[in-house]
Amino acid sequence: MEKAYRYRFYPTAEQESLLRRTMGCVRLVYNRALAARTEAWYERQERIDYIQTSAMLTECKKQDDLQFLNEVSCVPLQQGLRHLQTAYKNFFDGRAKYPNFKKKRHGGSAEFTKSAFKWKDGQVYLAKCNQPLLIRWSRQLPEGVEPSTITLKLDPSGRWFASLRIDDPTNQVLEPVDQAVGLDVGISSLVTLSTGEQVANPKAFGKHYQRLRKAQKSLSRKQKGSRNRDKACLKAARIQAKISDSRKDHLHKLTTRLVRENQTIAVEDLAVKNMVQNHCLARAISDAAWGELVRQLEYKAKWYGRDLVKINRWFPSSKRCGNCGHIVERLPLSIRVWDCPQCGTHHDRDVNAAQNILAVGLTVAVCGANVRPDRHKSKGQLRKSSNGKKQKPKS
Repeated sequence: MEKAYRYRFYPTAEQESLLRRTMGCVRLVYNRALAARTEAWYERQERIDYIQTSAMLTECKKQDDLQFLNEVSCVPLQQGLRHLQTAYKNFFDGRAKYPNFKKKRHGGSAEFTKSAFKWKDGQVYLAKCNQPLLIRWSRQLPEGVEPSTITLKLDPSGRWFASLRIDDPTNQVLEPVDQAVGLDVGISSLVTLSTGEQVANPKAFGKHYQRLRKAQKSLSRKQKGSRNRDKACLKAARIQAKISDSRKDHLHKLTTRLVRENQTIAVEDLAVKNMVQNHCLARAISDAAWGELVRQLEYKAKWYGRDLVKINRWFPSSKRCGNCGHIVERLPLSIRVWDCPQCGTHHDRDVNAAQNILAVGLTVAVCGANVRPDRHKSKGQLRKSSNGKKQKPKS
């Protein structure tokens, strides 16, 4: 199985100078090729592919004002053109939007294949560099493997990262367990399990919101192109990096625990991209990172031999009584607990939804049943009482 191991590294002054020039050249070649392809289509209705952009790069290296392209390794430049070709393919296949131009303030990246680096005694030697990269080996690579490609990235906060792509021969499939769980994601509680456990939402953005707001206000007052603006931009980027790291750390710990403890995990196939169109909840939904949570569950379930089941997003998990199956017609978000108008069972909204998701997920896993609800009207509807505490069905 192909995997990527990501490490932080600390380049020397000479290596940093070379890497920054390499990433600048990659950005220049990528943007020039994108501009040429866009112009050719709009002006001459002509499509340019990777081979033609590669020939354009060869011609650019012969120009007097672009001789600096010869001072860096040619492999990252060619890889940048291949990435542009992939971006166009994703666009034409409907999987992504039209490619954008790369910007310097976003940092940059450069991909090195085997012909542009040397792996010796567990150290990485880049082309045109005499010293190995000083990588902080937070975890060891599997024994006996060598990276096929290395991607170096400079993030906006000024940190350097190296991603080593390997073909992992180890078998990490865990022993089967007789345990299944359903997950209902939320905002006040990040995840509610079908067992009744509720995992708190760390709200990483909210903890650092005031600091980030102050840093961004300071950035907006700085003159464009000034050194003070660069310093203010770096300060804001470091706060954003801290928010992102805190969020990902919590998600990794949670998803690893869920995958290790359960054989089957059932979740809803939510359209998060559509849900963030609600401007009242967009910030809270984005901070919860439901999409990242499901993405991590997907690949970790594949690694460890677990089953991840996604049920239809239109299944009324919250409005269906887990005891008798009755579906109420309307259940506003403000109602967190309710009583079934048919059997009288008292439900916690999130726990009931998680239990319904688990029940349907097991059905889908066993027989592949369709869980899209039939069109029908319910016999009762929940509403708030005058004191806003108890709910009774309408007559």
